[in-house]
Amino acid sequence: MRWRFVALSALAVGCAGLELVAGRGMSPGAVWDVLGGGGDATERHIFLQLRLPRMLVALGAGACLAMAGLILQSALRNPLAGPEVTGVTPGAVLGAVTATALGLAGWESPLAVVLAACAGGCAGALLLWLLVGRGGGDPAQTAVHGVLVSAVLGGLTAMVLLVEPGELGSVVQWLVGTTEGRVWEHWHLLWPWALVWGVASWLLTGPLTLLRCGDDIAMSAGLSVRRARTLALMCAVALTAGAVAAVGALGFVGLLVPHLAMAVFGADMRVGLPGAALLGAIVVCGADAAAQLSSRLLAATLDSGRLTLPVGALTACLGAALLLVVVRRTPSRTF
Repeated sequence: MRWRFVALSALAVGCAGLELVAGRGMSPGAVWDVLGGGGDATERHIFLQLRLPRMLVALGAGACLAMAGLILQSALRNPLAGPEVTGVTPGAVLGAVTATALGLAGWESPLAVVLAACAGGCAGALLLWLLVGRGGGDPAQTAVHGVLVSAVLGGLTAMVLLVEPGELGSVVQWLVGTTEGRVWEHWHLLWPWALVWGVASWLLTGPLTLLRCGDDIAMSAGLSVRRARTLALMCAVALTAGAVAAVGALGFVGLLVPHLAMAVFGADMRVGLPGAALLGAIVVCGADAAAQLSSRLLAATLDSGRLTLPVGALTACLGAALLLVVVRRTPSRTF
């Protein structure tokens, strides 16, 4: 098992290095000059103030979303549960958009965005909890209600944008998901948030492993199912809110990375949860590097000086294709 972590850690370093050299504004050679202590003032600014925090935010947000997805799938016993389809991500987006429309938050105040996103994510999770509270152990019912809650929250977000159309430009990043323009302030806010809730989630790995086995087995082992599930959902909401506040609604990361983590690390949550965090960081960072390279290629092909492909668009397209594969391979699977 240790060698898998070592191999994935090396892959994460490779993805991080690729992202550092993939962007516009300076060549890969200039990046190496800056790393060696050289480069002019403009190159050092681009690397140290733009590329480096963007890379770190991508790693942190990917880890948060992957952990949140694995927690949700384990707590709800549903392989198709994820922040995107359980009301958590749509609720967090709605909270961030509403706070921005009211002038209470914005990209220049990440802390206010985190608080607003967390409140919205909690509201989305609470709405789902109220709908399936008596049948929360039924994965199929949870999945259906989760899709409905997500649709309602998405509709409310659209209504907010219709009321305040001038805010569309400032919130489109939350709707699509992007790491463009991430600076040190976003990272300084994200990493302690991710660390606190990541540790809290790891402390719940024992109960989560029991919840994966079913409520009857968990209760026979002496676990308070309702309390454990509530604490797990709190951690999932907080992790999702932090990621959404930093990079917006990155599609399918929290839904599909947990499947990969279970395939690589097995069902032991003590290993699977940190493994999912590492895989999520790799996926988002690698996707962001691919998005930047694709943007440069499209700009050159279309002769456009400024063309940016958001990483959220890339993860959504790839994730949708992978989701079809997962559903076709496991049409009736719970766990």
